Amino acid sequence: MADDKDGREKQAADEDRRQRERDVEAELERGDEPEPPIDPDEVDEFEAALEPLTFPATGREIVAAVGTRELESGTRVYAVADLLPDADIEAFDAPETVRERIRRPAVATAMKRVVEAAATLENEEFGRSQHEAFERTFRALSDIDELDDEEGVEAIADWAVDRIAEKETVPGSRDLRRQAAKYCRKHGYEVRNDEWLGV
Repeated sequence: MADDKDGREKQAADEDRRQRERDVEAELERGDEPEPPIDPDEVDEFEAALEPLTFPATGREIVAAVGTRELESGTRVYAVADLLPDADIEAFDAPETVRERIRRPAVATAMKRVVEAAATLENEEFGRSQHEAFERTFRALSDIDELDDEEGVEAIADWAVDRIAEKETVPGSRDLRRQAAKYCRKHGYEVRNDEWLGV
């Protein structure tokens, strides 16, 4: 290429184009990364803010006390009210159980949606073992590196909330796991029988 004004402009334009391509590629790669958890130091500070509460405490009591407090995950800022259900049907035994829930925002948001949907039902129980199975299912989905953890968790939470609205009952944990396994297979991740999602 000639070392003149046109040649230099072409080189500069080519370099700009290559840089834009590298930026787009880097952004796409970052888009596949799982959401970073809430910073542990920030969670420690949040846990200290829970000390005035008496445990066990319901999600509603915690949201009323510290719901506007903000927590940062590295990519987003969440209010505590975005992560915990404003409902009385779920109680947290201790500040540590609240801490564990909010540490993973995608899972916390999914559980919030399901618990709040279940709370709209009359005489419906969302028992502790069923509740733990739901959370474990969302965590298992979130842990699969080959999937976008937020998309998978959100899709299964959507399914559960829709089922609650349609059938007026909380789906069983096996049904939730089965639906999560279908989602995984549809997106190219084969679920083994010895995995939690392998119903």
